[in-house]
Amino acid sequence: MNIPIDIDSCVTLHLSLTLEDGTVAESTFGDEPLNLVMGDGTLVRGLELGLYGLRPGDSQRLELYPEQAFGLRDPEKIHRMPRADFDDEMVLEPGVIIGFETPEGEEIPGMVRAVGDESVEVDFNHPLAGHTVTFDVEIIDVVQSEQGESD
Repeated sequence: MNIPIDIDSCVTLHLSLTLEDGTVAESTFGDEPLNLVMGDGTLVRGLELGLYGLRPGDSQRLELYPEQAFGLRDPEKIHRMPRADFDDEMVLEPGVIIGFETPEGEEIPGMVRAVGDESVEVDFNHPLAGHTVTFDVEIIDVVQSEQGESD
C-alpha cells in the first residue's frame, strides 16, 4: 500500500546531509537505509516537517536554515574550564571532541576550541549549529503505526 508519511509513521528512507560548501557530512545512499518513527527525535524538526505527506518512491531536497536544523550558535554554550579538570593523559588540542557528563547523568559532546596553561575553552554547541544545510531524501517505505490503524 502506498500511504503518505503521517505522525507516528514508521519510515524507511535514504538521506544525505550536505553543508554550504558542498561537503557531504552524512549519507545513507549506497548503504543501509535509515528506519525511524516520525516524531521519535531521530530527525531535526525542520527535516521531519518536510517529510509529512511524502510516499514511498518520493524524493525531496530540503534546504534548512540554522533555525530549522541544528540551531544558531550560542555564545553561552562556550565555557572556560580549569585545565586541572582534565586528565593529564588526555590529548587537548583545538578540534578534539570530548564527552562530558551533565549533573543529570546525560553525556554531551564538547569541542575543544583553545587550550591554555590554566584553562581549556570548550564549545558545547552542536557542530552544525549556525550552518544552512541541505537534506536529500528518498522515501523507501512507509508503514502506519499500530495506533493509527485502530481508527
